[in-house]
Amino acid sequence: MIRKLVELALNGKAVFLRVDFNVPITNGKVTEPHRIDSALPTVRFILEQARKVIVASHLGRPDGKVVAKYSLAPVREHLQDSLNKPVVLAPDCIGPETERIVRADHNQIVLLENLRFHQEEEKNDREFSRALASLGEVYVNDAFGAAHRAHASISGMTAFFTVKAAGKLMQKELDYLGSILTAPDQPFVMVLGGAKVSDKIGVIKNLLPKLTALLIGGGMAYTFLKSQGIQVGRSLVEEDKLNVATELITEAARRGIKLVLPIDHITGDAEKGNPQPAEKHIARDRIGLDIGPKTAALFVEEIKKAKLVLWNGPVGLFEMAPYDQGSRTIAKSLAENHPRVTSVIAGGDTVAAVSAAGVAENVTHLSTGGGATLEFLEGRELPGVKALEDSP
Repeated sequence: MIRKLVELALNGKAVFLRVDFNVPITNGKVTEPHRIDSALPTVRFILEQARKVIVASHLGRPDGKVVAKYSLAPVREHLQDSLNKPVVLAPDCIGPETERIVRADHNQIVLLENLRFHQEEEKNDREFSRALASLGEVYVNDAFGAAHRAHASISGMTAFFTVKAAGKLMQKELDYLGSILTAPDQPFVMVLGGAKVSDKIGVIKNLLPKLTALLIGGGMAYTFLKSQGIQVGRSLVEEDKLNVATELITEAARRGIKLVLPIDHITGDAEKGNPQPAEKHIARDRIGLDIGPKTAALFVEEIKKAKLVLWNGPVGLFEMAPYDQGSRTIAKSLAENHPRVTSVIAGGDTVAAVSAAGVAENVTHLSTGGGATLEFLEGRELPGVKALEDSP
């Protein structure tokens, strides 16, 4: 069993809160705050109950060195503005000065500097874990996006706490994604996009028996199409996964699961310019960069029939018009059918595509996990979840 945050007695306690504030930063400003904003209910709940909260996160890949551009200073600013309360940024995540700042009574919210400035974080070093744990009396993990990492702040330090729990966001992720694995509402439709089949094989194999329909777009669709003898021009293809694609198509047919592949495309040239539509086959010098309108209509038709839709991976080059239309159409269809259709959006790019379409408020759940979500849906055990399970 994993204890929930609301079940803890936090009165007078210092709570160590692991979050995933690994967010894009440009010119010293947070440009996509979804992960921070998603953790705010947990932070606010702790502040109402506890004496103080020590917030810890990683940012980027500084490889165990102090790198200025990976400082959490911009995160501190966004967090302070969002909470409308002072947030102190400690100069480090461990050490005497950090301990002094954490122990000071007047500092109710302390944000530790980037955990990955220490190589011991990713090595899951026991003494580093002990040093982190010494800062708090209760451990709360709200970092679902990092739960697939066996790092010190995710799994190592939990050994030093008798009281630990999942934060509100972590619990929400486990509830929505867990129900997909155990008893998904039917009809259940999965939309998959993104670049590579190899990233999604585990998810497809694990969820295929539960699906009503599987809709495939994005770069990964061209491996499936080529495996069926369809000309895909210079589109992205994983040649070593053609047999896997064929096997998955055969298995879906055997199980009576509807598998929808693109029947038309919006193509570009090598510079991603000069967009042109293409029916079925793609010319030798062209690249498929989005599903076409006929395919989008087929996807919408299946979404309308569904009770549950899981979407992972944009179905086109959504960052660049006009190759964003397929993803926009799917996002708008989910919004139009909300709340009758429960929609779970997984992966940073997919969340960004839904946000770009202006419908983020009208989908059921925007998952904060990328790799963690995929691994969870593959049925794999996540270290960060496992570390919470032995709570008394």
